[in-house]
Amino acid sequence: MKNILVLCTGNSCRSQIAEGYLRYFAGDKANVYSAGIETHGVNPKAIQVMANDGIDISAHTSNHVDEYLVIPFDYVITVCDNANEACPYFPGNVQRFHYNFPDPAKSTGTTEEVMNEFKRVRDMIKGYTADFVKEHIT
Repeated sequence: MKNILVLCTGNSCRSQIAEGYLRYFAGDKANVYSAGIETHGVNPKAIQVMANDGIDISAHTSNHVDEYLVIPFDYVITVCDNANEACPYFPGNVQRFHYNFPDPAKSTGTTEEVMNEFKRVRDMIKGYTADFVKEHIT
């Protein structure tokens, strides 16, 4: 079983969405964790946009990367440039991946416009995680 860590700045949106999809696509073939360089709590809009796609992340927690330094990760995926630059060293044979997804929490406009940005980023992450699992897990 592979161990995967998704790392972001605040572990509130992008990494939570990625964790949800990685768990969904990998099933019992991987242990999936997400963390942040900081902890900002799970964004309610991330929970909502994932529920709209049939994935429940409402029980997820916002965790600090230091909580996971002892886990022997096979893969560490950073989903924003800040986390990529601040990512701590993980010992062992860890493969690092990086994709700088836009931060939907920074979107502005009407409620509909903000939710459309969450959906757009969610769909980008969904495609990325599906491809990641096909290439590295199955």
